[in-house]
Amino acid sequence: MKLFTIGYEGEPQAAVIARLKAAGVEVVADVRAVAASRRAGFSKTILGSSLKEAGIDYVHLRPLGTPKAGRDAARKGRIGEMRDIFAGHMAEPASEAAFQLLRGLAAEKNTALLCFEADHAGCHRAALAERLAAEDGFEVVNL
Repeated sequence: MKLFTIGYEGEPQAAVIARLKAAGVEVVADVRAVAASRRAGFSKTILGSSLKEAGIDYVHLRPLGTPKAGRDAARKGRIGEMRDIFAGHMAEPASEAAFQLLRGLAAEKNTALLCFEADHAGCHRAALAERLAAEDGFEVVNL
């Protein structure tokens, strides 16, 4: 089973959707705490509509987003600190429930975790993907 991750930083919506389609992604799991964006085409409503038109399902899993302190740490390049903050956040019941929902989706359909950062290594989606790989054997493909 494959699990995809994608960041939209620096790319237009059409290019991101084209990469998702080329990879055979069936559902995008938006793992941003705040599914609003200053980048055209990436706020929740318009992104969901555009993905639907492209034949890709969309789900926003807000509880899997990084808390503000984690986002601030990531912006400053303090990835270890961001991961620590995110690990604490994942211990919360709502986050664990959303993770179990993600696990089920990914087991049924080709799923891509979506967040802003182009480099997956500096984004919390890498921590989510690593957990799914370790616990469920997913092969992670970073688009």
